[in-house]
Amino acid sequence: MVKTKIAATTVENEKSTEDLIATIIEGLQDKKGKDIVIMDLRHLSSAITDYFVLCTGDSDTHIKALCDSVEDKVREELQEKPWHIEGKEFKKWILLDYISVIVHIFYHEQRKFYALEELWGDAHFTYHEDVK
Repeated sequence: MVKTKIAATTVENEKSTEDLIATIIEGLQDKKGKDIVIMDLRHLSSAITDYFVLCTGDSDTHIKALCDSVEDKVREELQEKPWHIEGKEFKKWILLDYISVIVHIFYHEQRKFYALEELWGDAHFTYHEDVK
């Protein structure tokens, strides 16, 4: 009986994480986020989360709009708020921490400089086409 309960909880958690990622992507695409990448880190023992979602914005205003869109969309559809937010005051790299998913919204130069795709190169990558 316990194994069934644990297995059901695991499937439920995976489903809620999938819903969270889909909602985050929707929020980013609503505001024309660029170069959206999902990095699956679950198989890496050193990972601090299950997934990273990366996105690039063209300006301070665009980066703020992307952040606000993700926050609003996740709150409206899933009734969740980020556990932690960093970088909102500078708008060059905003981090939204939803525990199992961390969203990184970068300005071009910061994304290139920090190179998370290279740093976590063993992750499994899923790329999303830019919305025109």
